[in-house]
Amino acid sequence: MKNMSLSRAMTFAVVSTLAMLSLAAPSSAQQGAAPAGTSPVAQQAPAVSQPPAALPQAAATAAPLDAAATPAEREGKLLKAAVAELRELSPWSMFKSADVLVKAVMIGLAFASLVTWTIFIAKMIELTVIQRKLRAALAKIADARSLAEAQFALGSKGSVLASLLAAAMREARLSAGITSDAGIKERAASSFTEIVRAEARRIRLGMGLLATIGATSPFVGLFGTVWGIMNSFIGISKAQTTNLAVVAPGIAEALLATAIGLVAAIPAVIIYNHFTRVTKGYMELVSRASGAAGRLLSRDLDRTHVSGGQHSRATAAE
Repeated sequence: MKNMSLSRAMTFAVVSTLAMLSLAAPSSAQQGAAPAGTSPVAQQAPAVSQPPAALPQAAATAAPLDAAATPAEREGKLLKAAVAELRELSPWSMFKSADVLVKAVMIGLAFASLVTWTIFIAKMIELTVIQRKLRAALAKIADARSLAEAQFALGSKGSVLASLLAAAMREARLSAGITSDAGIKERAASSFTEIVRAEARRIRLGMGLLATIGATSPFVGLFGTVWGIMNSFIGISKAQTTNLAVVAPGIAEALLATAIGLVAAIPAVIIYNHFTRVTKGYMELVSRASGAAGRLLSRDLDRTHVSGGQHSRATAAE
């Protein structure tokens, strides 16, 4: 009995030991396999950020970037370079980088502006001189009693008044022997009208060019602007970006053409209006000169008739 109890105890101990070993074996296997495996997080490769799809046009000329820099750092440096180029924009740099057609528009408008100021200087000097001369001539003949006396007072100085007096003298000489004073005065007035019209055409030389520049320059500048903006949109489509660094330079060049057009047009319109008033005042002086020549001719005709009547009476008395 004692032996049987001892065998039962030994059997129970062996069974318990085997059970414990069977339970501990899986956990040990798992602990040994864990270092050799990789975790799900470790098996994932680090995400590689993609570079920007399109970079600003200004960054194309920037200095090479550090290859070790992160994408965010590279994009920041590119934007800084674009901003720096935008700050360096000037009228001259925009002109140099503009399209050929836009350059041609700008050069044409600059030449038109130069023509405008040349006409302004030339016409201002011309109108000042001829107005002074005509006023002085009218003052000289104010007390003249005949055409011959007026011509002697003026001398050989060329002016529109001298031309009017010469036309009156020529008509009086060609009409010698004609007793119709009305016909002589009518023919003299016709000659005066032709001289006044010729003087008006001469004094208005260049005014038509000013009017053309003032009327067309804004539209020529607008044409350059439209062409430049069209090229800017083409550049946007090629770069596949709407970044301001790509759009701004082309639009700035286009707007420069409009600005030059206004610079050419505004002075031309102002100068044209000024010369219109000045020429109107000068033509009033010319009309006064024409009237003065007509009055002197009328006096000469009356003296001719008076002297002719006195001669006839003297002959009859003899």
